[in-house]
Amino acid sequence: MAGALRRPLVAGNWKMNGLAGSAAELARIVAGARDLPGVDLLVCPPATLIAQFAAIAQASPVGIGGQDCHAERAGAFTGDLSAEMLKDAGASAVIVGHSERRSGHGETDAEVRAKASAARRAGLVAIVCVGETRAQREGGQALNVVGTQLAGSLPDGATAEDLVVAYEPVWAIGSGLTPTPADVAEMHGLIRAHLGTRFGTAGQGMRILYGGSVKPSNAKELMGVSDVDGALVGGASLKADEFLAIAGVYR
Repeated sequence: MAGALRRPLVAGNWKMNGLAGSAAELARIVAGARDLPGVDLLVCPPATLIAQFAAIAQASPVGIGGQDCHAERAGAFTGDLSAEMLKDAGASAVIVGHSERRSGHGETDAEVRAKASAARRAGLVAIVCVGETRAQREGGQALNVVGTQLAGSLPDGATAEDLVVAYEPVWAIGSGLTPTPADVAEMHGLIRAHLGTRFGTAGQGMRILYGGSVKPSNAKELMGVSDVDGALVGGASLKADEFLAIAGVYR
């Protein structure tokens, strides 16, 4: 389970799902969260819903986050949103560097790092995603790939209050496949060592989430692995019952 100084976090990434009517699902999550005092909950809906969701979750144990941000504060960047805009809409965190952004939009480690720095600048927690493809894992490169991503994607001066790392093996996202607990422990151990070397004492307090086909049936096993401080949940976060069941591991 999470270390004594690391409060568990279960975050839901809704990706490109959700309309105004989805507020009813959030309301159920908010209601259920009141019975889970031992874990932080975060819901990251599409940007169109952030302000509405933040109003619903106000004064509740549930935080609202964004799924991406631009590195600049403002400017001629049609279709983009700055970290300051997310903060203004009511977000408290933002996911950056998700594999779907890295692969589908060609985002580099340097760009992810700039976005994480922007999140910190705006007063948001940056959830920085790292992870290897199936080919990289089968080629024995998983640890090297994630180590390189960490070195290039994490901003200098980060603290346990403004940085969370999420390990998401790309081949497990939405596939129903998950790595073995031993594989997860090995990777999270690598990440913890990197954080400790890079950030010292602060690195020991930074939370490391596991993501990739997390569901109620495997949450207890995955959340029980050493240095796993919670989960970044995809499809299962769209349903209040499933999302709360995952978070309920920390009951």
